[in-house]
Amino acid sequence: MRLERLVQTSQSLSKTAKRLEKTQLLSQLLRQADPKSTPISVAFLCGNLRQGRIGIGGAALRESFSVAPAAQASLALGEVEDAFERIAAQSGSGSVAEKQRLLQQLMSRATAEEQRFLARLILGEMRQGALEGIMAEAVAKACKVPAKLVRRAWMLNGDLAKTARVARQLGAEGLSSIGVQLFQPLAPMLADSADDTEAALQRLGEAAFEYKMDGARVQVHKSASEVRVYTRGLKEVTAALPEVVQAAIRMDVGEIILDGEVLALRSDGRPLPFQVTMRRFGRKTDVERLRRKLPLTPFFFDCLYLDGQSLIDEPGHRRIRALGEALPSQLAIPRLVSGDVQQAHRFWEEARLQGHEGVMAKSLEAPYKAGSRGKSWLKIKQAFTLDLVILAAEWGSGRRKGWLSNLHLGAWDASQKRFLMLGKTFKGLTDRMLEWQTHKLLELEERRDQWTVFVRPELVAEVAFNELQESPHYNSGLALRFARIKNYRPDKAPDQATSIEEVRSLYRSMRE
Repeated sequence: MRLERLVQTSQSLSKTAKRLEKTQLLSQLLRQADPKSTPISVAFLCGNLRQGRIGIGGAALRESFSVAPAAQASLALGEVEDAFERIAAQSGSGSVAEKQRLLQQLMSRATAEEQRFLARLILGEMRQGALEGIMAEAVAKACKVPAKLVRRAWMLNGDLAKTARVARQLGAEGLSSIGVQLFQPLAPMLADSADDTEAALQRLGEAAFEYKMDGARVQVHKSASEVRVYTRGLKEVTAALPEVVQAAIRMDVGEIILDGEVLALRSDGRPLPFQVTMRRFGRKTDVERLRRKLPLTPFFFDCLYLDGQSLIDEPGHRRIRALGEALPSQLAIPRLVSGDVQQAHRFWEEARLQGHEGVMAKSLEAPYKAGSRGKSWLKIKQAFTLDLVILAAEWGSGRRKGWLSNLHLGAWDASQKRFLMLGKTFKGLTDRMLEWQTHKLLELEERRDQWTVFVRPELVAEVAFNELQESPHYNSGLALRFARIKNYRPDKAPDQATSIEEVRSLYRSMRE
């Protein structure tokens, strides 16, 4: 199949918000795809590169657009996939230049529309509406198999593209044969949000409350003395986390799959910032030295498999019991089972005093819905807000095409007499806000490049976020985590917005 066909489908998807129409468009495409093209099509239209990060940044991508586009479409999907494989494989001295050369070679064979599609794919900015849930339904329709089999297989192997290949080649029988397997990571279950513990109890009834730790999500698989550790993105990181491996080996069980977090802790037991923990991930050399300098502590909150038995379909209270029986208490995340609002709130306050984000509230009856953001897990965190000034905005893509979407956020630094950047966000914006801010920001335009409109710093927005962290990417030295726009503040002038000193003071208080 040619890349051109995928681009056409992506464009059609961006023009409709109707789920059934999206499913129809995707299923039509997949019916035309050959077996090799099927998993590539699924991955690309879901906005994923099967190689993960390939080491191409915005600057290199912009440079590749200096290459004149091809006059006619000729690229096959397999050729694009092979090019990404070669780019991802480059390492060592001269690899940056070679990646750039290979990317320009690929772009020279792409039409202008194909170049734009590939750019969005590389940057992770597809957002054309072909969400994975819709894609799963399209795979089922195209391959004439029950949708529930596709969803379950995807849940268990954590890879929708791989699931599509099985559905295409082996049908329902092949999908049914996929089960929980040791050393085959599952897509992690995700959580919705609740405003407070009272709201969570109203939705769940009596629930399990757990510390919401701002660590790195891990999934640990053990069989006898063999242990493997996987990230939230299902990447194996066993070699980088020897203390997690040793903790698993000491468990008095033969086979187990655990879901949990690992954190770097201060001497008083309080957590270090998330980015400090992440320094340990992806390391292949000097692991022992870094381990001595920055040890990690695992905390587990779910048991998905135990001594030959899958537990993902068991209710939450059964999995909690299995976890308690399998693990020493110091490895289990602090937990309270209660239906009392005051008791739950005190537990939330305790978690905050210990330096954690808040708590999770979990249904005692719900199964483990791998890869799903269900209503049976609720995160209750403290959110912060700042009034920040819009410095620039990037053009949207997909259904946001033609609107200024991704906002650059800044705070005034009186000592430098300029605004310093704290991050970007496109979250929290309704269609009405997108339309309004596009007109307003174009009125404030000072200059632009191919991607971004830079504006006079006059528009103030109220921005909610969960944490501040150190960042080498922004000139403020700080970055907002999980930033989203709450609303605009036309009543505030830029000199009434939050200053960089106020932001830094808040950051210091978060670290205390």
